[in-house]
Amino acid sequence: MKILIFVPAYNVEKKIYSVIKRIPNSIFNGNEIDILIINDASTDKTSEEIERVKNNFQYTIKVHSPSNNLGYGGVQKYAFKYSIENNYDYLIMLHGDGQYAPEELPNFIERFNDGKFDAIFGSRMKSYKSALKGGMPFYKFLGNIGLTFIQNIILGSKISEFHSGYRTFKVSSLKKIQFEDKADYYHFDTEIIIEFLKKKFNILEIHIPTHYGDEVSHLKSIPYGLKVLWTTIKSKF
Repeated sequence: MKILIFVPAYNVEKKIYSVIKRIPNSIFNGNEIDILIINDASTDKTSEEIERVKNNFQYTIKVHSPSNNLGYGGVQKYAFKYSIENNYDYLIMLHGDGQYAPEELPNFIERFNDGKFDAIFGSRMKSYKSALKGGMPFYKFLGNIGLTFIQNIILGSKISEFHSGYRTFKVSSLKKIQFEDKADYYHFDTEIIIEFLKKKFNILEIHIPTHYGDEVSHLKSIPYGLKVLWTTIKSKF
C-alpha cells in the first residue's frame, strides 16, 4: 500500500523529534510510506527540529512550510489534496505535539488490509476509564461525552467520539466528498465526519490510549463546542 502520514506541526519544538522517532519501523515493511510534515508558520524552533528530524531518519520526509498559518482545518485540506494528487491509497494524520501515540500506527494500518473501511478513527472514549486515567481534564471529558451524545442524536449516528484527532482515510473516498470549502478551524473534523455520514461511508473506530502531558493546546473549548454544535445543527437542515 502507498500510505502518507502527515504531521501537523505548529509550535511543537519540544515534541516533533520524539513523535517521528517513536514511529514503529515495522510499518515500513511491505508498504510504501512517506511522511509529510506541515510546519504551519510556527514561531518557535519547530523548523530547526524538523531539520534535525530530516538529518537523523532515513524515512522519505517531505516538508511544507506555508508563509501564513493555515489553521487546523487548512492543514488537513492541504494534506487531503496532496494525497489525492500524488495517488496515495491511505492518509494518516499524526499530530506533532505527541498527544496521540505513534506506537498505535500498526493497529490502523493492519485494518487497511480489509479494504472495506473508508475511514478509521482512533477513539479515546471507547473506554471512559482509560480516558480519565490518561489525564483527560474532567471538563473536557464531560464536554466530549455531552457533545458527542447531542451530535449522535441530531445525525442519527452511533459514533463514540467526534473529537479525536487520530484519523485515517481511504484517499479514494476523500475524492468523493467536498472538503475545500470547509472550515480552517478545529470543527473541520466534525464537518468531515458529517460528509462521510451523508455518503454512508464505512467508518471504523478503534480504541486508542489517552495522553495529556505538557503539550500546549491551541483549542478554546467554548468557541469550539459552539462551532461544533452549530455545524451539526446546520447540516441537519
